[in-house]
Amino acid sequence: MPVSPVVESDVPARLDALPWTRFHTRAVAALGITWVLDGLEVTLAGSISGALRASPALGLTDEQVGLSATAYLLGAVLGALFFGYLADVLGRRRLFFVTLGVYVAGTAASAFATGFGSFALSRFVTGAGIGGEYSAINSAIQELIPARYRGRTDLAVNGSFWIGAALGAVGSTVLLAPGLLPPDAGWRAAFGIGALLGLAILLLRRALPESPRWLLLHGRAAEAESIAAHIEERAGVPRAAAGALTTLRLRPRDGRTGFADLAVTLFRLYPRRAILGLVLMAAQAFCYNAIFFTYALVLGRFYGVAADSVGLYLLPFALGNFLGPLVLGRFFDTHGRRRMIASTYALSGILLAATAVLFLQGYLDARTQTVAWTLVFFFASAAASAAYLTVGECFPLEVRALSIALFYALGTGIGGVAAPWIFGRLVGTGEAGAVAAGYGFGALLMLAAGAVALRLGVDAEGKSLENVAAPLSSAP
Repeated sequence: MPVSPVVESDVPARLDALPWTRFHTRAVAALGITWVLDGLEVTLAGSISGALRASPALGLTDEQVGLSATAYLLGAVLGALFFGYLADVLGRRRLFFVTLGVYVAGTAASAFATGFGSFALSRFVTGAGIGGEYSAINSAIQELIPARYRGRTDLAVNGSFWIGAALGAVGSTVLLAPGLLPPDAGWRAAFGIGALLGLAILLLRRALPESPRWLLLHGRAAEAESIAAHIEERAGVPRAAAGALTTLRLRPRDGRTGFADLAVTLFRLYPRRAILGLVLMAAQAFCYNAIFFTYALVLGRFYGVAADSVGLYLLPFALGNFLGPLVLGRFFDTHGRRRMIASTYALSGILLAATAVLFLQGYLDARTQTVAWTLVFFFASAAASAAYLTVGECFPLEVRALSIALFYALGTGIGGVAAPWIFGRLVGTGEAGAVAAGYGFGALLMLAAGAVALRLGVDAEGKSLENVAAPLSSAP
């Protein structure tokens, strides 16, 4: 069998050496919109749950609201695996458009649902598009952003989920206002917002290039060089002299990267990192999906908040979640991944446990409950974003997107898919003790994840991706 010629390139080192440029801002805006859309979808589904129950066409029960959220998450899990595999095989850029198209189709179908079955199916398709976006977009952002900015950028991008959450909160409050629209039109219009935004984002992504790192892996060095040179030219940065930067040596692959390579990576090369990624993803998935998907149910059941007012309570919660990664993100690059990941997980666990006690004792009302959740998730949001950062940068180029997809799928499957349904049933009992016990379990998971991060964390701050995890195709 003929041996592929070795490709030598300093393109990765040049990308890491760049200052922040307009290109990076444009890339983050066009790709990071994924989390805005996800936040919009999740918030809409949660804040209009009362309208879904009251809808003449749907008439969902509390349990069916939870099941539809589970359908969304299940779609996200399967979509992440399928499209994550394709992102490593076909490239990041091609998947930008496919996954966003699936999302647009799913959320548009949600607006035209006529019963629980069609609504749950459309939520499944919507989730599949968002799950596919996670793997392709996270890998692309990490491969395009300079090393010294990678931590704060990835956290800020993942935190932008809460911009979408705020939009969903405001949109649902306006569209569900009494007398504005017919009872069955407000929630349909709310889902239509996501479809329109998705169509607009398709246009923004047209100017973005393929990941130069992925191109090098597939023997397309000239294209990678052209992209890097274009970015340097637009930024006014001269190319470094030959030999001034580290040269990456790769042997391009003729065959496809797949699950066999991923198995070697996880079980032979980086088993400790695999444990770390699984624990971080599962813990944050349980807390977020359990609490956030049933946010409106708790406000309505225990505090008597009207369905058309839930969005107002989501606004401060969304603000805290967005500010967490934004404010704390730079410390992941300066103080280090291990210390910051462990701290944010532990602090969110401690605060969630305290909230459970206050809730059980009846010391909270709708406003103070919202304040408590806002404080908890200021830290939990940074922790959750750091989980995606970890599983993206700690595994090799060949399986980066698939690694993100796998850990997202496993974490969500273990900690998230059943959580909305379980908490929906807990809330449905009307017993504060049952809900507080669920919060307490989530707190224990976050504390355990913090301990694991302190023990197994990877000091990836300021390092190139190739130094954190050498490509499987590296040549001597």
